[in-house]
Amino acid sequence: MPSRNLPPALTSPRGRALALCALPVLALFAVAAFVPLPYTLESPGDTADTLGSYQGARVITISGAPQRETSGQLRVVTVSATNPDKRNSLWDALSAWVDPKRAVVPTDEVYPQGDPQDANEATQQQMTESQDSATLAALGYLHLSPDQVKVTVNLGEIGGPSGGQMLALGIIDKIAGDGRGGELTGGRDVAGTGTIDADGRVGQVGGIPLKTQAARAAGATVFLLPRSECAQGKVNTPDGLRLIPVDTLSDSVAALQALNSGAAVPHC
Repeated sequence: MPSRNLPPALTSPRGRALALCALPVLALFAVAAFVPLPYTLESPGDTADTLGSYQGARVITISGAPQRETSGQLRVVTVSATNPDKRNSLWDALSAWVDPKRAVVPTDEVYPQGDPQDANEATQQQMTESQDSATLAALGYLHLSPDQVKVTVNLGEIGGPSGGQMLALGIIDKIAGDGRGGELTGGRDVAGTGTIDADGRVGQVGGIPLKTQAARAAGATVFLLPRSECAQGKVNTPDGLRLIPVDTLSDSVAALQALNSGAAVPHC
């Protein structure tokens, strides 16, 4: 009797067969929605002004050379990632996939070490190496000897190598400004990313679309990035953020000097 109220498509033999076949498929999707997947979710992270303090501690301390009073900001930007031991579900991944302020990345690309403790130690080691390279690049640019000028960097728990460029610029601004008696920042809130080696070469880092979001949220109006990552920089670029591509530390200083003087500035 109840079948009289059902559509013919569901009461016919073919319809019943299709319904029975659909049940395991639906069950499979239901299970997949909650099974942990080997993906990490990323979002815009903290920023730290290399000319100021972060988490209560001065970021850059210099001895052995006169220091200037600075204005404006030179911000290191970061990406926040879920812990490697957190297994995100299909629903987590799908919701992040459609959100321009989040990204879905294979966990083994973000945490190749696997273990959270090993991953943290690796990123801290990368930051230490980045600080050393930034110091050598900045002092080399200024023609100062690392034997006479000492630089200490404190970025708390921020790890990885991507803050190198902005640390080097922070050292230069504290010691020499724009080299013409003015501020390297021109009083602006400048953010950026990029590894740096001791010779001042700026390298690519990844996560650019999330870093531009973090920079703009912190108030930055200028964003320095490796030239090779311009295409990534133009993905969901926040309104009011000017992208400036560079290859070297000298490029970065020259671009900021040009910005301050009203001259032509490279753009993505």
